[in-house]
Amino acid sequence: MSTTEQPPATELDARYSSEGATARPWPETAAVLTDAPLYWLSTVRPDGRPHVTPLIGVWSQGALHFCTGPQERKARNLAANPEVVLTTGANTLDSGFDVVVEGRAERVTDHERLTALAREWEAKYGADWHFDVEDGSFVQAEAGHAHVFAVHPRTAFGFGKGEPYSQTRHRFT
Repeated sequence: MSTTEQPPATELDARYSSEGATARPWPETAAVLTDAPLYWLSTVRPDGRPHVTPLIGVWSQGALHFCTGPQERKARNLAANPEVVLTTGANTLDSGFDVVVEGRAERVTDHERLTALAREWEAKYGADWHFDVEDGSFVQAEAGHAHVFAVHPRTAFGFGKGEPYSQTRHRFT
């Protein structure tokens, strides 16, 4: 979260939380988004059917960033409907912390921003994920161009698993 952003309104949903549970603070939720090696992106196809795919990404400046080839299913879905859900966490029942982010995917085309994001991608995932920046896109020799999208959360949910179970909602203005 950048220093100019307002922290979200945070509340515990007691209906889905253990007695005595407390809301998880936003910095803890943001840390999960920062450190996650993998995210699941849910989009909607133009005919209304859902589409879910795993992908890598970078949490930066208050948004989760991912990239996709312009002809891939997720890019075509986003052209018709930019509303998305991104999830990450531990695939366990009684331990860990899962995060769900709801928001709108917006394409990033600014050269300086893309260059900074390319450095962040490589720092997180290693040299195999080196991107150059050209014509408002990431570029890899083997893979070609990839559009980069940013999802600023409208709402984020945190699900604490194990004792205590908790469901925290973060609402952004």
